[in-house]
Amino acid sequence: MIKTPYYLVDKAALLRNMEKIAYVRKHSGAKALLALKCFATWSVFDLMSQYMDGTTSSSLNEVKLGKLKFGGETHAYSVAYGDDEMSEVLAHSDKVIFNSIGQLTRFSEQSAQHVRGLRLNPGVSSSAFLIADPSRPFSRLGEWDVSKIADVIDKISGFMIHNNCENNDFSLFDQMLKEIETKFGSVLSHPNINWVSLGGGIHFTGQDYPLDLFCARLKAFSERYGVQLYLEPGEAAITMSTSLEVTVLDTLSNGKQLAIVDSSIEAHMLDLLIYRETAKMEPNTGEHEYMVCGKSCLAGDIFGEFRFKQPLAVGDRLSFIDAAGYTMVKKNWFNGVNMPAIAIRQLDGSIELVKEFGFDDFVNSLS
Repeated sequence: MIKTPYYLVDKAALLRNMEKIAYVRKHSGAKALLALKCFATWSVFDLMSQYMDGTTSSSLNEVKLGKLKFGGETHAYSVAYGDDEMSEVLAHSDKVIFNSIGQLTRFSEQSAQHVRGLRLNPGVSSSAFLIADPSRPFSRLGEWDVSKIADVIDKISGFMIHNNCENNDFSLFDQMLKEIETKFGSVLSHPNINWVSLGGGIHFTGQDYPLDLFCARLKAFSERYGVQLYLEPGEAAITMSTSLEVTVLDTLSNGKQLAIVDSSIEAHMLDLLIYRETAKMEPNTGEHEYMVCGKSCLAGDIFGEFRFKQPLAVGDRLSFIDAAGYTMVKKNWFNGVNMPAIAIRQLDGSIELVKEFGFDDFVNSLS
């Protein structure tokens, strides 16, 4: 039995998402790139690369990881590139996407022989959280002035637009895409432009999402502007594919029944803390309710409140589901809490431990 804590990636569950992505690729003509900022566990890239066209990145390290471990197309994007990064970015990417006209101009000569794009900011998004809203007031993410974009359109061949965030509402996606067409139609239809990425955050692999309507809308956009469309699924690629396996270390009562486990939201599921959200567990039924807490010193290190059929005891194993996105890419050594290992449940049902972390990793992350 693998020692907890560990992330368990289930390839069979992952495959269900991949098959939906393959369906969208086939019926819309859009290409799909894995957003490494969300999920970069390269031990399952052997499966994912069969169903996706490549990767998209947010940094030089992600560009290199995508090129070396995933293959296919490699799109390079960063909010800002440093002078010392550009040569490696270009060497490891098929397309480079600049966040601003300033960056495009700054690296114009160096990237002259490369396929280049520019990020657009449409001023609308589906984010319910200001911290994650790319179209928030005074946003630094992309250009919005059409006249300024038109002035540099001879330097680029495509655009990236990322304004969806956990959007499972097709009508909202359609509405925002119409607003994008209204605002940026003149540059989208420019002869220089032959590809457009609509970014990530579209939860089209979710249950009951209208895939055929989605495919038709993508295809219509592509044909209207004569462009190759790209999608950048992150959460959509890995939703419901992974669990965080933990063990109960202690139970106590302080007005509520509490259970402390050998993990931490700040160290292992940081988005729960950032967005004030609760972990997920199934089943979540029974007459015994516990607040499940992490072992760090942070008072708010709480996974959530869950129901169990039996009282919890030291040594019981618990499983938090839907734990792939923005976890392994964000995990940290806060409090020196043991870093979760990474395990893969292969398609034949066998479980393979692919990565363990120890004291040397903790020491080497510091100086």
